[in-house]
Amino acid sequence: MHALFGWLNEKWTALIEWLGLPDFIVPAGQMVFDGICVAGFIAVLVLFLIWLERKISGHAQDRFGPMRVGWHGCIQTVADAIKLIQKEDIVPARADRWVYNVAPFVAFAPTVIAFVVIPFGDGVIVKDLNIGILYLFAITSFAVIAIVMGGWASNNKYALLGAFRSAAQLVSYEVPLVLSVLGVLMLAGTMRMGGIVEAQSSMWFIVYQPLGFLIYFVAATAEVNRTPFDIPEAEQELVAGFNVEYSGMKFAMFFLAEFANMFLVAAIATTLFLGGWKGPFQPYIPGEVWFLVKALGLTALIQVFRWTYPRLRVDQLMSFAWKLLLPLAFLNIIVTGLILVLR
Repeated sequence: MHALFGWLNEKWTALIEWLGLPDFIVPAGQMVFDGICVAGFIAVLVLFLIWLERKISGHAQDRFGPMRVGWHGCIQTVADAIKLIQKEDIVPARADRWVYNVAPFVAFAPTVIAFVVIPFGDGVIVKDLNIGILYLFAITSFAVIAIVMGGWASNNKYALLGAFRSAAQLVSYEVPLVLSVLGVLMLAGTMRMGGIVEAQSSMWFIVYQPLGFLIYFVAATAEVNRTPFDIPEAEQELVAGFNVEYSGMKFAMFFLAEFANMFLVAAIATTLFLGGWKGPFQPYIPGEVWFLVKALGLTALIQVFRWTYPRLRVDQLMSFAWKLLLPLAFLNIIVTGLILVLR
């Protein structure tokens, strides 16, 4: 994959030189090409993840899941996407139309941008920033803004209440989530995503940071609004929450972002704790394969949670974040620091 990207970029550079265009066209074209590749990967990935969740839910409920449209229902999600494109786009009469229309894009765009620093393999990364993990946390925090925009602009009291509850949840779980990875950064000595993977050449960080991994995984599950932390989509309480007034593709974009974010947090966990693209039998099994196997395995585990645990109450959810996860995150940092100083 890395060789393919390099070959395409070389051909693009040669084309620009042959046409006699300005040099600044070269990096601009490369960025556009990389963006198209990332967006296309996310679109195909989400289609697969929706199908996977339907199959997991089916087997959890002792049924087959989708079976009729394609082999084992493999193109059922494609049919659903076509149906959503054709649905009427309804906007509430008294909604703030500009904010209402922009909110789904604000929810999805940061996900695409975040994939830029995910190392799928050795050199298979769009941009390995020296502040990669900091960049990720900064970009993913936009999810709160999108949810509040959608709930407030809908001019619906239930959507607004759902948006406020969602914002409270995301802000609360963002704190232990960020603190849980500090131990990894202390061990790796870098915030560069590729450097963190290289630091795990001898041993994966999950061996040294089991508590940090557990805190991260639980907080990340809450960050992507998955059961048992799916308060933003509390159908029984808030008529589907902040997105109740959305229809068609705008409705789909919120869930496109949710499924993409689910894989994103799994990919981050794979990079930080599970050795990234490193695995046995290399180079016979490419690093990209190992990365996808680990990330999809964690994603499937998050999906299994949905069909295993009941939804928490709001007070239980908030207490769990501030009274349990946060103290454990601080404890993990203190213990890691003491070990590094005393060893």
